[in-house]
Parts: sequence; structure tokens; C-alpha cells
Amino acid sequence: MSEPATTDTTPRSKPERRSWLMVLPLVGFIVLAGLFLLRLNGDDPSKIPSALIGHPVPQTALPPLVGLVNNDAQVPGLDPATFKGKVSIVNVWASWCIPCHEEAPLLTALGKDKRLQLIGINYKDAPDNARRFLGRYGNPFGIVGVDGNGRAAIEWGVYGVPETFIVGRQGTIVYKMVGPVTPENIDTVLKAEIDKALKAGS
Repeated sequence: MSEPATTDTTPRSKPERRSWLMVLPLVGFIVLAGLFLLRLNGDDPSKIPSALIGHPVPQTALPPLVGLVNNDAQVPGLDPATFKGKVSIVNVWASWCIPCHEEAPLLTALGKDKRLQLIGINYKDAPDNARRFLGRYGNPFGIVGVDGNGRAAIEWGVYGVPETFIVGRQGTIVYKMVGPVTPENIDTVLKAEIDKALKAGS
């Protein structure tokens, strides 16, 4: 005669419980990453808020792009003191960044606006390639600081190149655009925010 079937009520062994606990952080990470991607892809990435809006620009000086000249003079690097008293457009770019090539002609045109100073932060780039990039499209920047190790980009809260910031006359970041400047957003978004910055404190 066979014995009656019994339900196994023995508690799980410690190794089984430990392996389940080890999986929990991974599951949590996947859920959070999924939420972040949904937020990123479900909305306009140019509207991602920046924690630096309303705060002074990072006080990080950057060296010049050696060999980049204008009127036979070296284009200067970034000195945080240059932000005071002027409305500035800061563009973080690199020659290896495909969207940077697409937005370059728009920035060149914007650089003709004498009410503004355009400042470039060249991110993790080879100097020769960066100079060739500016030679190809024209250099809209009166100042180009080299961020060779990416530290300045972290301090500016950059998600990835290209990104563009508007800095008011008091040296405070007033707007941030994530992603490239495009024909669709330059007038309706970027120039509208520039006009606000120009009117503030004028």
C-alpha cells in the first residue's frame, strides 16, 4: 500500500531565501530604469528640468582650444567671470557628436546676434577634430573652453551632447535645452527664452 501524498510544508532553505533577496535590488533597478526611459521617451527631452536653473554658473575655468584663432589671436578659454553683465549662450558640443553637426549652422547664424555672447564647451574631443569642425561650419563662439575629462560637463549637469544653456546677466543659468538646436525649436523655444533673458534686468 502506498503512503498518502503529503504537502511539503518545510520552510525554504536559507540559500533559496538569500538568492531571492539578491535578486530584489536588480528588479528594483530595472523598474526604475524603465520608468526613467518612459519619462524620457514619452516627453520632449528638451524639457528635462535642470537642478541648476536659477543657480550661478559653475565656477570652473577651462583652457582654450589651442590653435583656434580669430583675427590672428587665440580664442580664449572659459573664465567664469566673463558671464557677468552679458546674456550668454553656452553650447556643449563635440566633433564626434552627429546632432552637433546638424545644429552647427543654426548656432553660426545665432552667433551674429551682437546682443549675446556665445560660449562653447568642447567635450571630450580631439583638438584637431574640434578645430576642423569649427573650420567646416564657421566658429560662432567668442570663447571656447576645453573639457577634456568631462568634469565641467558634470558640474553643468549635462546629460549628453549637445546641450545649450542660457545664462543671464547676473551669471545665473536661466534655461537649459537638452538635445540639438533645430529649425523647429530655435524660434519657438530657444529665441523666446533668449528674449526673456535679454529683457530681464535691462
